[in-house]
Amino acid sequence: MVNMPAVKVTADRDWGNDTIRYQYNQMKYYVTTILPYLTAATNLFTELNQKVNDPNISKHEKKEFVRTKEDELHTRFEDEITNLNETQGILLLKLIGRQTGVNIYSMLNEFKNPFTAIKWQTWAKFHGFNLNRKYVPEDEPMLENIMLSLNYPLPVMYGDNVPIGMKKEQVKYQSRKW
Repeated sequence: MVNMPAVKVTADRDWGNDTIRYQYNQMKYYVTTILPYLTAATNLFTELNQKVNDPNISKHEKKEFVRTKEDELHTRFEDEITNLNETQGILLLKLIGRQTGVNIYSMLNEFKNPFTAIKWQTWAKFHGFNLNRKYVPEDEPMLENIMLSLNYPLPVMYGDNVPIGMKKEQVKYQSRKW
C-alpha cells in the first residue's frame, strides 16, 4: 500500500449571486485585517498556557505574569483593537478559538477569574455572541475557506480535515492499493 499526499483541486468560484460574493469578499477583508491580532493572541495563549501549567511557579507569580502580559497587549494593540467593528471582533474571537481549540470563556475563566468571564459573557450575549461556544469548522464553511486560502490550515486538534461544507459522517475514506 502506498500513501499518496493530499492534492488540493481549485477552480473559479461560481457565485450564486452578488450578495454572497460581496459577503465573502467583505469577510476576507475583515480576516486579513485581524490576522496580526490573531497571531499575537495565539502566541500569547501558548506562552500563558505554558507558564500557568508550570508546577514550579506559585499562584502569585502566575497572576503577576498574566497581568504583565495583559498590560503589554494593552499598550501594543489597544488603539487598533478599539477601532475594529463588531463583526471583526466576533471574527477575531472565533479565529482565536479556532487556532487554540479553547473557547474564550474558558480562557478568561482560567487566566483572569470567573467574575471577569461572566462579565464578558454577559456583554457578548447582549450583543448576540456566545463566548462559551467552541469553534466548529463545519458551521463556518465560508470562514474555513478563507482561512485555507490564506494558508492557515485547520489545526490538528480538530482531527481529520473534512472538505468544506461536509460533516465528518458524510465523508467516507477509502484506502486504495496500488
